[in-house]
Amino acid sequence: MLPFETAHQLETSVCTIIRGQEKVIRNILACMAAGGHVLLEDNPGTGKTTLAKAIAGSVKQAAFSRIQFTPDLLPSDILGVSILNQKTSEFKFHPGPVFTDILLADEINRASPRTQSALLESMAEKQATIEGTCYDLNGLFFVIATQNPVEFRGTYPLPEAQMDRFAMQCSLGYVTAKEEAEILATQNEGHPLDHLHAVVTLDDILELQSAVSKVRISDELRHYIVALTNATRGLENVRLSASPRASLALMKISQALSLFEGRDFVTPETIQDIAPDVIAHRLVMSPEAKFSGMNGRATIKDILEKTPAPV
Repeated sequence: MLPFETAHQLETSVCTIIRGQEKVIRNILACMAAGGHVLLEDNPGTGKTTLAKAIAGSVKQAAFSRIQFTPDLLPSDILGVSILNQKTSEFKFHPGPVFTDILLADEINRASPRTQSALLESMAEKQATIEGTCYDLNGLFFVIATQNPVEFRGTYPLPEAQMDRFAMQCSLGYVTAKEEAEILATQNEGHPLDHLHAVVTLDDILELQSAVSKVRISDELRHYIVALTNATRGLENVRLSASPRASLALMKISQALSLFEGRDFVTPETIQDIAPDVIAHRLVMSPEAKFSGMNGRATIKDILEKTPAPV
């Protein structure tokens, strides 16, 4: 299957489950094709978990794991643990849910910082070091983490280092009244996930990831990406600016998004469209900026308006 066909069929399949969220779905799938991870921050009941299941169910042979983060969750519950076999007097390693292709980290901000950090190495390097042994996370390994922005009791805000590991942060939001009525109609006699069939294979997704790096991006657009991230540095209202990892993520996701849009080259409009989702969550605003109502997304939009794009 050609990469564009893979992208189109995967997007179409997920959109049959999640109604009215075509743009967000395309961005999330582009993030997966770019080899990144996504953080979904949204109100309860907007379809975050269903979206993750729809993506996993659309890919044949893809392993899917879900971790429900709670305050008492331990790092070993995520990574795995060695257990003594009393018959052989040998320790046998039992891999945790992190050894998968698609991982749903549900309500990630409910776990302690110690447990949250257990994912850092895996997300950045596709490996897990457990009891001194390094294990490679072969395959896809795409993390979809969710968090509820309206509850603060019993939650632990993600540290800046972990926020930087997410290539993109976005939200689904509420759909229109018409789209919500369609959702009710589709679930009148069961959940659409019950009738979901895989439309692409895991090998198709891996080939799609390889094709992303072949999407052409000019030197001018690379300099444009660097100019956008560099503009966050030195601002009075920004305590922590975007890192080179942000520039790399913006380039790769722009390439993947171009492929989903049916092009083999990147345009400035694609970069501008995805930049707030890729950069904003990495910024730490000053207390004065927060008090005045400024946030990361508003800062990026202001930078986009002031930074001239290549013609």
